[in-house]
Amino acid sequence: MTKPCILCVAITGSVPTKADNPAVPITVTEQIESTHAAFEAGAAIAHCHVRNDDGTPSSDPDRFARLGEGIRMHCPGMIVQFSTGGRSGAGAARGGMLPLRPDMASLSVGSNNFPTRVYENPPDLIDWLASEMRTYEVTPEIEAFDLSHILQAIRLHGAGVLYGKLYIQFVMGVKNAMPADKDVFDFYVRIMRERAPHAEWCAAGIGPNQIVVNEWAIAAGGHTRTGLEDNVRLDKAHLAPSNAALVARAADLCAKYERPVATPAQARALLGLHPDG
Repeated sequence: MTKPCILCVAITGSVPTKADNPAVPITVTEQIESTHAAFEAGAAIAHCHVRNDDGTPSSDPDRFARLGEGIRMHCPGMIVQFSTGGRSGAGAARGGMLPLRPDMASLSVGSNNFPTRVYENPPDLIDWLASEMRTYEVTPEIEAFDLSHILQAIRLHGAGVLYGKLYIQFVMGVKNAMPADKDVFDFYVRIMRERAPHAEWCAAGIGPNQIVVNEWAIAAGGHTRTGLEDNVRLDKAHLAPSNAALVARAADLCAKYERPVATPAQARALLGLHPDG
């Protein structure tokens, strides 16, 4: 298999803290430095959240602006992907950074259970976020926590609601949502091939499922996500020393399956993004 594999690094998220792993980057400066190291290890996409000074989740557009600017300066060509997830804001605040025109932004097209709460994505909010992404020419990365999210994304893209090329990420292993189940994963892949053959897809595993799902995705010809947002450990006994270490581990799997790690330029071409960012 010679198709390049896009490696996405989810650098921070909204949940992990330095108490979980001192390597979790919290400040914008820390995030830029961590992203640069992950970029040099092979990551072509930076999936970005921002935090307040006390480490709590934020959706502050100014923080997103400084983070995006720093990544573009230090990681030439890297795809900047901002999160519109619900842990860092509510309602329109979740899309307040979209006028900054990142290359991509995450978009959830349905609701589901999370470990301690319901992750609410009502239809009117989905429609508004999708409209803002279209207005500012931001390609969505669909975060699918359930089969219905995949089918809904395919439907919305076919109806012209979603901007750009369809890109769906399977998120597996969140407690109370879809587990990391190989039969389910294989079914997801088949659905994508049969119903969205021109789309690209990615997969992410949470916690110890990270390396497992990385390998499934790489072996099946998809793309994959890693990083400290999803998993703070290399194994039960060892914390991950950095985002770069998790990216390097995924890159080793690409070598195992004889797939080249996608350069930023190759990733942009595969995802239909502007070649110059």
